[in-house]
Amino acid sequence: MSAFFDEKYDIAVIGAGHAGCEAALACARMGLKTLVLCIDLDSVALMACNPSIGGTSKGHLVREVDALGGEMGLAADDCFIQMRMLNTGKGPAVRSLRAQMDKRRYHERMKAALESEPNVTLRQDECARILTENGAVFGIETALGASYACRAAVVCSGVYLKSRVHTGEYHRDRGPSGLASATQLSDSLKELGFELRRFKTGTPPRVAKASLDLSRTEPQYGDFPIPHFSFMTDALEREQVPCHLTYTNEKTHEIIRQNLNRSPMYSGSIHATGTRYCPSIEDKIVRFADKDRHQLFIEPEGLTTDEMYVQGLSTSLPRDVQEAMLRTIPGLENCRVMRYGYAIEYDCIDPTELTPFLMSRRIPGLFFAGQINGSSGYEEAAAQGIYAGINAALAVKGEAPLVIGREEAYLGVLCDDLTDKGTNEPYRMMTCRAEYRMLLRQNNADMRLTEKALGTGLVSPARYDRLMRKKEEIRLASGALKRNVPASEALTKLLTDRGSADVRGSTSLEMLLKRSGITYTDLLAIYELPAVSDEAREEVEAEALYGGYVKRQQEQIEKLRRMEKETIPTDIDYMAITNLRTEARQKLTRLRPVNLGAAARISGVSPADIAVLSIYLKSRTEDENAPR
Repeated sequence: MSAFFDEKYDIAVIGAGHAGCEAALACARMGLKTLVLCIDLDSVALMACNPSIGGTSKGHLVREVDALGGEMGLAADDCFIQMRMLNTGKGPAVRSLRAQMDKRRYHERMKAALESEPNVTLRQDECARILTENGAVFGIETALGASYACRAAVVCSGVYLKSRVHTGEYHRDRGPSGLASATQLSDSLKELGFELRRFKTGTPPRVAKASLDLSRTEPQYGDFPIPHFSFMTDALEREQVPCHLTYTNEKTHEIIRQNLNRSPMYSGSIHATGTRYCPSIEDKIVRFADKDRHQLFIEPEGLTTDEMYVQGLSTSLPRDVQEAMLRTIPGLENCRVMRYGYAIEYDCIDPTELTPFLMSRRIPGLFFAGQINGSSGYEEAAAQGIYAGINAALAVKGEAPLVIGREEAYLGVLCDDLTDKGTNEPYRMMTCRAEYRMLLRQNNADMRLTEKALGTGLVSPARYDRLMRKKEEIRLASGALKRNVPASEALTKLLTDRGSADVRGSTSLEMLLKRSGITYTDLLAIYELPAVSDEAREEVEAEALYGGYVKRQQEQIEKLRRMEKETIPTDIDYMAITNLRTEARQKLTRLRPVNLGAAARISGVSPADIAVLSIYLKSRTEDENAPR
């Protein structure tokens, strides 16, 4: 069969969006010859929607990609034009970094990373077919007629599979930003037994900055000192570009209501399922009819373009309606539209067909990452991309997969939700989905994941050394905080300045750090404490504040781990366990969880079902071990 192929590779990555870039770089850096197919090389790491990286919970994912040795955090630090920490008024568990990107520069930066990697071959072509032999992947065919051998493939097709764009009465089979759609791979996936679904996402119009009156909006500035995504980035110094806040109003809403019948979402032209947590402006007006305004952020798309992105105004309304509603918004009264908003629908798979490490349950060597799995967002895609890439490489090497649990990372929550629970709409990562979010802070992603990734080869000696220095600083600082200190004039002044009660007698520095408004830097100014990096200081402060909650969550995790040690035999007949409810039997049969912990996370499987299943497993084990 080998003579049939034009070229031979270890791994083929299909697509070069945010998932494909991370998957390809992971495979190549793990020493494997990697082919990357992309329909249009101008779309590598394209930000087809909002020109930003990070945000609530998404910033956690970027830090986790970075902790595993990925590229997104480093690229974002190189290409940002504004950096801002969200939720600073809340605790560290929900703070997330968000950066406005120079869209074109980000594309160029990621494309250069692929081009400079010796083990990557980047090629413009469309994957038409996945080839299997004896039930496993052994090659791919392209639309241009090429055939490539590979021992594993990672499908990262984004929103391109049989994609269709809608703006009012205009409907065309094409991809985002006017690019071509992928027309052939869907049929190949169907032939392989995958059930395809239709999901939808959308994007707002872009307007010319020169046509705006930004004095009628509220400027939104970046943070200083400038934070950063990558644990390998040192202090950043750069002039930042402001974004601008404005609002819709009743005139805007009335124009939308009068034209709902012309929206593909309401006229019946779109049959795909849209994103609940990032609705179009049409959906907002209908679903939140009591609101008299919705906030919009006017965001620059880069330093070398006049295009401004109208965040919050995703729409598929006709061209004339888009122009009319835009001109009711303060600051946009005379705006010129450069690109009209659109909705795009596309094919994706049911992610419950995948293992927790993103490989097909039926076809060894076939991995999936990103929006093909029913997720939405650049960050969700990148996180799945590096995870699928690592595991594809490990599979080719004949090594055990890297499994990251939901108690270890937001990445673990994301993949566990998708593969165990599935999704009936585009999945978006949110902090509320992570039940152990006190442990999974963005500032400790390196502490959680970098050592776990050591065996992959993606963790450089410099990154490992940096982690070890941070750990040592935390150890020294935590030890020093154990000592008791007496009341003093300097301490009384600090507590008074911070609005905190004075101490009587003595107290530990650790107890002082638990108080609201007291920082390690404050105590360092009064007492002899180790000077530590900002990263170590953040971790020490978080542990002091949330130590009790962290301990409680660690106990919950131990209980979960005990459940996950109760493996479920692959040949179990759930339909024969009569005490299980019918819904539980059906879902367990379809999803085939590997252990009791995974079974407990399946939607529709109740705690009572888990108790029945646990008793059944113990009884079965006793029967098997009984003397004959």
